[in-house]
Amino acid sequence: MKIGFMELVLVFVVALLVIGPDKLPSFAQKLGAALKEFRKASADVTKEVRENVIEPLEDAQRPIREAMEPLEELNRDVKRNFQDVERELKNIGKPAPKREEPAPAAEAEAGEGPAPGADENAAPEADANAAPGGADSPKGAPSEDPAAPDAETILEQTEAKAGGDSI
Repeated sequence: MKIGFMELVLVFVVALLVIGPDKLPSFAQKLGAALKEFRKASADVTKEVRENVIEPLEDAQRPIREAMEPLEELNRDVKRNFQDVERELKNIGKPAPKREEPAPAAEAEAGEGPAPGADENAAPEADANAAPGGADSPKGAPSEDPAAPDAETILEQTEAKAGGDSI
């Protein structure tokens, strides 16, 4: 509620008529002192409430908030994992994005390069009539990785690394 200039003038005129011009200054002093006491009492009550109610509640909430932090982090992780699972379910049957193969230099540094003395440019030998998934997969079943070597190629590579000795 806002009191405008006209309302103040009206209140002043009514007070002047009711109280009279000789007693008006003393009533104004008393009104000012009463407002000062009211503000002081209001500030004291606010301070008391803050010290006795709000601060103890904040102190009590602090350990609860600290205990909730790991749970909130766990909740975020679960939501993120759930979103990942949803995304994966939506992508079922769609072709996966192609991944870049590591460079030969990176393989040599990691010690996973071709065996010493082996031709680096030679393609692994594969039987053209073999099933796509290798000898163990059912006929017509797609393999997980079309570039994955079959069992014979792995055996040949193992023999080459062992120095040609067969098992």
